[in-house]
This record gives sequence, structure tokens and C-alpha cells, in this order.
Amino acid sequence: MKSVLLHIHRDHGQEARLQAALDIVRTFDGHLTCLQATPFETYIIGDPFGGVYALPQMIAEIRKGEEAERRTIEDRLKREGVSWDWLSYDGSAAKVLADNSWLADLAIVSVLTDKSESGRTPPIAADVVLHARAPVLVVPDEATGFDCSAGAMIAWNGSRESSQALRAALPLLRMADAVTVICVAEEQSKGLPPTAAATFLSRHGVACNLVEQPREHRSVADTLRAAISAGGPGYLVMGAFGHSRLRERVLGGVTHDLLANPPKPLLLAH
Repeated sequence: MKSVLLHIHRDHGQEARLQAALDIVRTFDGHLTCLQATPFETYIIGDPFGGVYALPQMIAEIRKGEEAERRTIEDRLKREGVSWDWLSYDGSAAKVLADNSWLADLAIVSVLTDKSESGRTPPIAADVVLHARAPVLVVPDEATGFDCSAGAMIAWNGSRESSQALRAALPLLRMADAVTVICVAEEQSKGLPPTAAATFLSRHGVACNLVEQPREHRSVADTLRAAISAGGPGYLVMGAFGHSRLRERVLGGVTHDLLANPPKPLLLAH
């Protein structure tokens, strides 16, 4: 995790994202890239004649707020003792994060940004996860940091997405004080058995426990939530499941349910 990409935006989750990023960059002696995106499309105003425009005064206020936010964060980063740089773009945050993820080891986002003045709430995590070329850490707004040595739980169903997430998480898993591979009972297997995951981890020097969690008439997402509450891991690793290309912006049910209210940080890969 030498190259960490962080979404910068003035919302309730920013402090949680920033602190998690700082913890990871320090642990790996890495570099932090702060990416600030201005989604002007959310500030577009329409008129009765079909025209669309953004008020110059509104744009000026947005720029002013972003510059103030940048100065605040840059002043803090100068005191944090980490390597960092800053990127600024106009456009969809999800798109520019995905576009800049190709040579990143990790992208860090929150679930959603606050509602814009247009009243829309742009989804960040879902779009970034499905289109990024790096694993994505989704940090709950109430998180106070990211302990790289904390225990990790891996949601496993044998799919290629699960395998991708497992491989992407290896740098963190090597530092975890305990690793649990959890399978939800009665969930249809999509390929490789959990023993294959354990074998792969052991070849990389990571010991793990295999656990089958009963569903007990709950959804898979609720079953995983119960396991997280009982086991107390620091984060959950899982594959992000999308549907067909015509619906690629829509996540599968389990991923969607966990993203709606993540119980712990989620390390996702698609």
C-alpha cells in the first residue's frame, strides 16, 4: 500500500477518510495523493426553455470553499510528516477517482457525499468500486482511524470477486493479528472452496481460521453483520458484485446492503 488515493470533499466522512489514509500511509511508509473533484453537473440549473447553466456567482463560491478546504488540509498534512501531493479536477468525483486509480494501491472513500445544493446525493463508493482498478477502502463516517494490525474478516463465496479482494488485501492481511475467512451457510458457492483461500493465504505467510456462519433466516448481509459484531474484526474484505453491463452501476444485494451502513471499514474489489 505505497500509493494511496484519497477522496477530498467537504462532507461528514472527510475526517474519517483522512485519518484512515494517514494511518495506512504511515504504516507502509507510503505516499498520499489527495484528489479534490468539483462535480459541477450537480450545480447545473435549468430554465423553462431547455437551457442549462451554472451561475457564475455559484461557481465562484464553490471555488472559494474548495480553496479554503485545500489550504486547511494542506496545512495539516505539512504537520503530519507524510509524503503527499494534491490533484484537482472538474467533474464527477467517482469518475476522476476511478481514472486516477490505475497506478494506486488503494483508494479511500466514504459511502456518500452530503446532498448537494441541487438536492441530489451522488453515490461515491458504489461507482468507484465498480470502475476503479485498485481496491477501495470504504470508511464509515464515525471511524476514528484504521489500525492495520487489527483483525481482518474475509467474506468468501468462492467467486472471482472474492478472489480479487483477497489478493488485493494481502499487504494488510500480512499485518493483521488474526484473519478469519467466513462463509455464510446455505449461500450458493460460486467456485473455489474456502480451503483454497486458506491455502493461498498460507503460501503468503498468512494464517487464518475458517468459519461457517449459519444464516438463521437472515439475509447474507445481516449474517455478515452478526459475524462482525461477534468477532470484532477491524475491517471486512469482500468482493463487490455487479450485474450485467447494462446495469453495471447497480451493485449486487449483499454489497449494496453493507455499503448502505457499513459496520466497519470495507475493503472491496470488483
